[in-house]
Amino acid sequence: MSFWENFWDILWWSLCVYALVAFIWALFAVLGDLFRDDKLSGWGKAIWILFLAFVPFFGLLVYVIARGKGMAERSLARARENQEATDAYIRRVATASPSEEIAKAETLPDSGTISADESERIKSGEPV
Repeated sequence: MSFWENFWDILWWSLCVYALVAFIWALFAVLGDLFRDDKLSGWGKAIWILFLAFVPFFGLLVYVIARGKGMAERSLARARENQEATDAYIRRVATASPSEEIAKAETLPDSGTISADESERIKSGEPV
């Protein structure tokens, strides 16, 4: 075998593997969208799954053509919900501003949490 025959065989094999991985990724994306869609009934989901199981390439193509726009809208809505949840979590667990921390620290001796002596040592910078 010559170098070029091996080269083209390797190139063809690489292209086939790439196409297979892309197909499997698209199939999982469609199945994920199918199961997350709240508007589609159970029977509709079952029909799509059968269609994808028995005629996978054609079923995938038809799904993307028929429901591609809705697929993108659902994905965008889910990304927004996730971002809002992340922002709410960060706001909930983030520390207060320095002025709020100082105001909270000033109430500690008044509430009896720490003694006045401890408060003075903290203000002076001594370790407690």
